[in-house]
Amino acid sequence: MPDQLLYAIEVSLNGLMAGVLYALVALGFVLIFKASGIFNFAQGVMALFAALTLVGIMDGQVPFAHLMNTVFGTDIHGFGWQVPALAAIVLTALVMVLFAILVQRFIFRHLVNQEPIILFMATIGLAYFLEGVGDLMWGSEIRTLDVGLPQGINETIDRVTFDAFGYGFFIDNLDIAATVVAALLVTALVVFSQYTKQGRALRAVADDHQAALSVGISLNYIWILVWSIAGFVALVAGIMWGAKSGVQFSLSLIALKALPVLMLGGFTSIPGAIVGGLIIGMGEKLFEFFVGPLVGGATENWFAYVLALIVLVFRPQGLFGERIIERV
Repeated sequence: MPDQLLYAIEVSLNGLMAGVLYALVALGFVLIFKASGIFNFAQGVMALFAALTLVGIMDGQVPFAHLMNTVFGTDIHGFGWQVPALAAIVLTALVMVLFAILVQRFIFRHLVNQEPIILFMATIGLAYFLEGVGDLMWGSEIRTLDVGLPQGINETIDRVTFDAFGYGFFIDNLDIAATVVAALLVTALVVFSQYTKQGRALRAVADDHQAALSVGISLNYIWILVWSIAGFVALVAGIMWGAKSGVQFSLSLIALKALPVLMLGGFTSIPGAIVGGLIIGMGEKLFEFFVGPLVGGATENWFAYVLALIVLVFRPQGLFGERIIERV
């Protein structure tokens, strides 16, 4: 098999793995937009905040320690213990549920029936507020996140491909773990949506708010539920991205990589988020591999947006989005 083809296959596989990470972030956008019509600009910051909280709990750090030391002249840093990864993940998930309750109670409950642009601006404010709170709570230094996920080259794939083709494929164990976790997460979301009472209520609210209200479904409860699920999705994305590149404030920018995924797959489709992420991930890697050297490289910074723009021109609702028909 030609070397160039082998390299292209390896690049494609790594692109698919990267696309899974993009899709994890996009899932949070889809869940909130589908249930409430709110485009949650804060989803990337939620992933950052979840990752910061997880690392802080695992390290036994005292929240707001830096602020308390500055105000009161104390020298508080940590509790002096380490929390196991699984327990820390559970505690962080509870923090994200509390965050969902507070967001609904103090922000969106007061913005019912407002224009979509107002709700969008509210999520922008929420993003910057949450980023500031995360800085005050846990500090701004770069952290390493180790929850026991395997990392480094997969020796089995490297050996098998070398024996078969004379060239070993470099596939990161963390990317494989992210793929498995994403598959389980999507399966759980589909089962929850299709076969549980709460999932059916969520779909009813997504279809028609007024009809859902008329049969006794509480919008407040549903929106708290969907923000909690989106918070859990943000936690999973934060774990994967934090383990891959470290927990740092640039982590919040992963939301920008999710935008073309949403435009491609559709804002209301969970399968669309996954397929869109895979297309973007593989497409940008292959485009960089084949075309990048001809145009000076760095095509990964803009390829996804150009591809999404082309799709929007011919199919504005995205590949899997619902076609909107308005009668006038």
